[in-house]
This record gives sequence, structure tokens and C-alpha cells, in this order.
Amino acid sequence: MVQRINLLLNKKQAYLLVFLLGASLFVGCTSSIIDSNVKVPERKWTYRNHMVNSFEIKDSTRPYNIYFKLRHTADYKYSNIYILAHFKDGKNTVTKRYQYKLAKNDGEWLGSGSGNIFSYVLPMQTNYHFPKNGKFSIEIEQNMRDNPVVEVVDLGILVEETQ
Repeated sequence: MVQRINLLLNKKQAYLLVFLLGASLFVGCTSSIIDSNVKVPERKWTYRNHMVNSFEIKDSTRPYNIYFKLRHTADYKYSNIYILAHFKDGKNTVTKRYQYKLAKNDGEWLGSGSGNIFSYVLPMQTNYHFPKNGKFSIEIEQNMRDNPVVEVVDLGILVEETQ
């Protein structure tokens, strides 16, 4: 009986090892250009507190996905958020305004939760082709009526090659 239990445990461990190896290969295939997180001081995002991320594109022939990352507490008092994104390529700046829905009509958060914190990875541009190779930056600012917007934990940008 003890040998059967040990054999079952060894099989489960082997399956787990194969799964973890496969998952690490899958995750390893994702090519992120930048994946940033910036903590918001005192969980108060002010108009003047812009998040700037710089990165380099080495192959402008490939498509990229650009995401805005947000984490807030359950005490965030809105069901949405407005941001301004300034896309800069050194000479030119293109500004776009985004509105993201963060909660259902009944107040249930749409983000993935861990305790009191809710996380979002929200699309800004999908299958985007940068106009050239080189250095770029994305500057994000909050565009809500309140200043500061409270209970925002951190912000980030994710730029990755489209698979």
C-alpha cells in the first residue's frame, strides 16, 4: 500500500514538473519590449504625477501590442478611469484619451483580485506598427475630474511583440 502511494506521488510530481516546464517555455516565448510598474506615492495620482516609460523598437516591421497596466484598491470610488497617453518618437507627439471600464454596473470589479488589490491590463494599441526603428516613450497622465485620484496603487506600460 505504501509503495502504491509513493508511486502515485511520483507520477503527480512528474506531471507537475512537465507542466511547469511547458508553462515556462510558453511564457519564455513572449517577447516584451517593456513591462513596467510604477508605484503611485501615497496611492494618490495627481495631475502632475505623469508616468513616463522609454523603450527601443528594433524591428518596426513587426506588429506590437501596447497595454496600460493599473492596480487599485477596493476603495477606489469610480467604476472607470480616464487617462491621456502621449506617444512620443523624439520629434512627434500623438496624444490619445482613453476611458476604461473597471467595474460592472452592480459594482463588481472587472480586474483580477488579490485581497484588496485589483489588477488590469488594458489595451491601448493592438497590432500596432511603429513608424520606424528607434527610441520611443509613452507618457501617461490621469484625466479624471478629481485631483488627486485616490486608491491607485501603481501604473505600468506593457509593450510586446504580437505573436
